Amino acid sequence: MDVLWAPWRLDYILGPKPDSCVFCIPAHTGEDRDRLVLARAKHTFVIMNKFPYNSGHLMVTPYRHISCITELTRDESGEMMAVLQETVAIINECFRPHGVNAGLNLGEAAGAGIAAHLHFQIVPRWNGDNSFMAVFGETHVIPELLLATYDRIKPRFDSAAIFSNI
Repeated sequence: MDVLWAPWRLDYILGPKPDSCVFCIPAHTGEDRDRLVLARAKHTFVIMNKFPYNSGHLMVTPYRHISCITELTRDESGEMMAVLQETVAIINECFRPHGVNAGLNLGEAAGAGIAAHLHFQIVPRWNGDNSFMAVFGETHVIPELLLATYDRIKPRFDSAAIFSNI
């Protein structure tokens, strides 16, 4: 059995939790940079993970506070897949990973850190990205500050046609 060590996530696990759902964002865009919201579509939005596994770790989530994929409407489901496709294309263009993990965990037992609000995880991956630093040094190297990543990739999301309809 392989073991995935993620000691940098301990800050998230043990840290204070917000009183409200982090994925229930306001309708206005005034806080988007602070909340790390990269793009908004009609039913879904793209947000950076504040506690990433890798640089470029993004999430796609519906605005509606639902916990299971079976609760999505057809419009939400279709848009969510289109936004996922566009997000992976942007990750491939901006980060040039060797691969991408894209998926969702339904329920706490399945590994959902925030089980109450459905969200897809998109994590760019590179060969050897779990280096000795994480395994032996209990240190994970994220080579770019979150807001630097945000500022670097935000223009690419802004130019994507799927997000220009709102």
